Amino acid sequence: NYLIRFLCQPKPQPKEQNQIMNNNQADSIVVSNVSSAIVTAAKGFAKRHKVITFSYVYGMSILCAIVLIGSGTKLTFDQQRQYNQIMNSIDLQAEYTAASKYHTSYANYYQSKGWFSCDAHCQHYKSIMDRRKSEWEEIKAEGNARMSDAKSVAGLFSEVGVTEVKDSFWDYFNSGKQFAKRQSWWDALFMGMRSMSRDESFIEYGLKMLMQVLINFSMGLIMALFIFIFGLWGIISSYQANPLTALFFFVSAASAAFAFVSTYLFAIYGAAAGGVVGVVKMAESNMRIEAARGGGGGARVRNGYVERNRNRPHYQ
Repeated sequence: NYLIRFLCQPKPQPKEQNQIMNNNQADSIVVSNVSSAIVTAAKGFAKRHKVITFSYVYGMSILCAIVLIGSGTKLTFDQQRQYNQIMNSIDLQAEYTAASKYHTSYANYYQSKGWFSCDAHCQHYKSIMDRRKSEWEEIKAEGNARMSDAKSVAGLFSEVGVTEVKDSFWDYFNSGKQFAKRQSWWDALFMGMRSMSRDESFIEYGLKMLMQVLINFSMGLIMALFIFIFGLWGIISSYQANPLTALFFFVSAASAAFAFVSTYLFAIYGAAAGGVVGVVKMAESNMRIEAARGGGGGARVRNGYVERNRNRPHYQ
């Protein structure tokens, strides 16, 4: 019995072990070739697009400076006092009252007008609405002017200015992510229905859904970046800074936003590619293990002789 058990045990097969080692070496060579190709492509892109590369590097340096130094310079005691004094002079109650009157007059005008006509009764309410709207705009303009004066006291590079720009960026950035998430949910629903009708495998559905999610996040974040840059100059102009300072701040803030969005997208792409490569490598390893077990063979005893079975695993 002991002799039979010893003979039935699968013996190590040097050819299969060498084959596995060769496959691992080939995989490492492929990974190194892919890494070198990515590095070469990145160097070539940097040489061809110097402006984009400089903007990215400069934006990353601005982000590092914000992390290390902080969000703008702090206000002095006199600046804080003048800033609060001007901000407290804004009559928010008057603006709220003017807005309420305008909305009430707009509701009366909307109820009195027809589909394609506006009679004398409707024109009366329309004139009231126009007058309320002009009053509201005058009050808003006065409040914005006083707020601009307060911002000029604080300064563009103060914690007030930097915080306002950061809040604006995060609002647009989060809106872009929310757009991508909503669009991805709808895509998952409709793509799942199409996959069931076409009898696609789960792997095909997963790869298509992964590509669609990457496209949605790219669209949402790039759109948010452009909207932020488009409205950035309005924020800068409200601080009444000199043109050179305003231009420097605009370039720095736009470059930092571009660098952050680009790095975020690169991280998403890298995580997705790493996940796909990991799944593929795991599947290949399982296939190799199964192939090695299937070719290892077992042994059986027939008429007192031990026969090797090359097509069945040892435990069968």
